[in-house]
Amino acid sequence: MPGLTPVHSSANVLVVHHPSAADFLAATFPTLRRHEESANIVFAHALKLLGSEAALTGCHFTNESDVSTWWKEESQTSSSHVVGDPKAKAIGNSEQFWLTVWSSPSPFIPPTLDIVLSCVSWTLGDYPIFLWTPKNHTSISSSWLVPRVELLAGHLLDIVPPRRVFSVFGMTPLVKSFARYWSDLVKCPIEPEPFYAAYYSYCNPETFKESNDPLPRGDNIRRANIEDLAEVAQLCKEFADDSVYFPLEIDAATIEARELVSKGLIWIYESEGEVTSICAVTRSTQNVSAITKVYTTPKWRRRGFAEHLVRNVTRRLLVDCGKRTVTLYVGHNNSAQRVYDRVGFVGLCGKEKINGVEDSLELGLVTDEPRGHW
Repeated sequence: MPGLTPVHSSANVLVVHHPSAADFLAATFPTLRRHEESANIVFAHALKLLGSEAALTGCHFTNESDVSTWWKEESQTSSSHVVGDPKAKAIGNSEQFWLTVWSSPSPFIPPTLDIVLSCVSWTLGDYPIFLWTPKNHTSISSSWLVPRVELLAGHLLDIVPPRRVFSVFGMTPLVKSFARYWSDLVKCPIEPEPFYAAYYSYCNPETFKESNDPLPRGDNIRRANIEDLAEVAQLCKEFADDSVYFPLEIDAATIEARELVSKGLIWIYESEGEVTSICAVTRSTQNVSAITKVYTTPKWRRRGFAEHLVRNVTRRLLVDCGKRTVTLYVGHNNSAQRVYDRVGFVGLCGKEKINGVEDSLELGLVTDEPRGHW
């Protein structure tokens, strides 16, 4: 509801708290739409929480004029929300919200979006804190970043207890700066090793690479159905266990698999009657979808199954579904880079990191509390 959004300010930088996906998208939709690829995580999560009906109607017609109107309404009623040292107010982990950082060189110039912080959850619990900026990493200086991160972290501490921030994920310089300041602020050490250090890559119709290699006789690629649940759940568990930091018990893996299967979001490779590989499609927006959870069980590795599966799913998204871009994250030291490179994902295997390929990082905090899962 306009007028109930708390605004914290410091000089020409503002932090705005968005208690709902609708309020967050009312302020940020045009910017997220312009940066649909790099904003994939925060954008797709917000659209999912908004609900399919709203996401496919009014939200998609939000433009810069609407955002200006939103800001005018906020500025008329936000004077009581501009605070210098607010009292902390912890909320339950089930609540979801977004914080946005804005700046303007003048009170007469509409502010521009600098940083998004997403604090949301899903079926299996809390997600990490996700950070995103529309700024190119090459244009981010310490003098620009530090005051924004300090204001953002201070406001986050007003809303959640330190234990909620079990990890932070996003563009590497943004995550490093935020995690260092947060760690000092709440006296919570950063885990000695990153939870995840990855490249954010993409494939589009221009970079996609076809292959003339047929599937081995009798093998099959298809969307998983409910009869595949047990096998898909087992592979979801193995995939999570590979991450070390976010393992899953089989019961939780079954919940995850059931959600993916029931929504038609996971494809499988079958060989000799077994489900050997999986590939999920999640975080979809109008023009972009993300490939996640690409995994082949050890018994069936080094046979090219994952490459066949990823190419098939990527082709479906680009050709059949008309997506502009398919994105994914892959670990710096993950040999799967070779698979993705052969399909057409760019900037991998030591190749040039062209525009849009980003270095991403997840840093954990030692909270001694159960972590969420993603």
